[in-house]
Amino acid sequence: MQIIEYIDRDLAAIGVADTLASGLKKALSIQERVSLAVPGGTTPGPIFDVLSAAVLDWDRVTIMLTDERWVPEDHARSNAALIRSRLMQGPAAKAHFLPFYRDGKTAHAAAPELSESLKAQMPLSMVVLGMGNDMHTASLFPGARGLSQALHPDAPALCPIDAESQPDVRITLSAAALNGALEKHLIIFGQDKRDALERAMGQPPEQAPIAAVIQGGTVHWAA
Repeated sequence: MQIIEYIDRDLAAIGVADTLASGLKKALSIQERVSLAVPGGTTPGPIFDVLSAAVLDWDRVTIMLTDERWVPEDHARSNAALIRSRLMQGPAAKAHFLPFYRDGKTAHAAAPELSESLKAQMPLSMVVLGMGNDMHTASLFPGARGLSQALHPDAPALCPIDAESQPDVRITLSAAALNGALEKHLIIFGQDKRDALERAMGQPPEQAPIAAVIQGGTVHWAA
């Protein structure tokens, strides 16, 4: 695990976006198509703003979420809406987006079909992760219903997750799908997140899910 520190969050947004763009360009030089899995939430927004302007063959990039709240795209808590408004703009508008939500189905019912549809994208070319103070990443929440299945080495690509701390059922890329990515990046801001990451390294994945997927990845941190 490599840790890159930035002077401030504005420079982090630029630095991380440049790193991601370089990684995608490298992947595109050896693959016809590449896949990029990204988180929702507020932290990656400024990074997406910069990344969306990168000059690369976006029409050969498939973008998906690391996890999604099981709500329609026009819902205020939809991560898909954030991706469309912050990342899939400018040059990046040419990328292909793979949404997870299926109208009329539950997350549990849709998960097998969605996992099957992602087989062509595996292994993922690049994964971008966030982390909460509770040491969750994607929607791998400590104590959540479905966590054990999502952490299993033979788990399908997507798993439903129901965490008591969250208002919506979610669907998430499994630890196996995240770990299989050719390139992994974790973005955390603030000393509390840095401390949480350090605590996670000495705990089992059931208590600190980030520990299940960060090995071999790059951590980007700014105060």
